[in-house]
Amino acid sequence: MAIFLTKNSKVIVQGMTGSEGMKHTKRMLASGTNIVGGVNPRKAGQKVDFDGIEVPVFGTVAEAMETTGADVTVIFVPPAFAKSAVIEAIDAGIGLAVVITEGIPVHDSAAFWAHAVATGNKTRIIGPNCPGVISPGQSNAGIIPANITGPGKIGLVSKSGTLTYQMMYELRDFGFSTCVGIGGDPVIGTTHIDALQAFQDDPDTAAIVMIGEIGGDAEERAAAYITEHITKPVVGYVAGFTAPEGKTMGHAGAIVSGSSGTAAAKKEALEAAGVKVGKTPSETAELMREIMRSLG
Repeated sequence: MAIFLTKNSKVIVQGMTGSEGMKHTKRMLASGTNIVGGVNPRKAGQKVDFDGIEVPVFGTVAEAMETTGADVTVIFVPPAFAKSAVIEAIDAGIGLAVVITEGIPVHDSAAFWAHAVATGNKTRIIGPNCPGVISPGQSNAGIIPANITGPGKIGLVSKSGTLTYQMMYELRDFGFSTCVGIGGDPVIGTTHIDALQAFQDDPDTAAIVMIGEIGGDAEERAAAYITEHITKPVVGYVAGFTAPEGKTMGHAGAIVSGSSGTAAAKKEALEAAGVKVGKTPSETAELMREIMRSLG
């Protein structure tokens, strides 16, 4: 088992014929992802050869789904066209849309998220501005390197792309059920809480790593949720302990305001919920190692 993405997932790539789409489609195929098509209205009917694997290009998401049975789309469309690409995927009724594109205006992200809600939440959105989702040994939808860890019983949900990779590598001796990079933008689809609940419900996930960062109150809300609903062990890491207060630190969502949003406030909230919080990614990985050893 895994969450959101399994070996049975049939994946299409919107923006597959662009440079980023081509590069990462090749990597996803190499890691065993079942990519059944690409979407580009201007290149419909063509096929793209990826080291001997021919992937057909469709004009629309709906056509790709009808022909291939696709249930996941990975979106590499440039920021100016990303909103319409996501809305097209939602209107087609695809189950999972992984939005890799960074630099999407917040207004556009809010619009497609609201559209997903208004049409009945049939499409789970992950991202935007995220590395994607990987269930090691099964499927990889996005830009996460597939060779840094293997399958196991740890679930990972993270705001940060690079810290996702570091944690996967640090805990490669235990491996992961699924790693979910939710993105650090102010408006995202799938949240820490959504992933926590999915891991709680997954029989093959034994423990959960949650990576947050300064700004906003997502981690505080996750802490409250853990107290009420999560029985599996959770360890946490909050990026930004050394950041000066009142400064935006690169990620669009990392804005500190008052005590809410600081690394210290998030650590305090998580520890109050029984979550062990590491001061560094390596310390966090060691906390998880101790838990995994105790679980046998």
